[in-house]
Amino acid sequence: MADHFSNNTSDPDILDPEDIVVTIDLEDGSSIDCEILTIFSVGPQDYIALLPTDEQNQIVESKGVYLYRYFEDEQENYSIGNIDSDEELERVIQAFHRLADGEG
Repeated sequence: MADHFSNNTSDPDILDPEDIVVTIDLEDGSSIDCEILTIFSVGPQDYIALLPTDEQNQIVESKGVYLYRYFEDEQENYSIGNIDSDEELERVIQAFHRLADGEG
């Protein structure tokens, strides 16, 4: 899905993840803005769930939830990456559903 994303959100004025707009550059050359739904762990790896938004910053539910690997370095710079395998994706989807259902 995403070729690349990185963002330095160490700004002390940003307290709520919903205040952060994540722009993802897609493989076809287009981009999409997303709101952060949650960050969660599956084993040692963190993941991020993103909700696509439209031009008015309204969530577009028909586009679903985008799931990516989530990384944070020592300087609090954040980045995301693609989930590499179907097996990993299945584990992440199951964990996300448990979290969404209040079981995680």
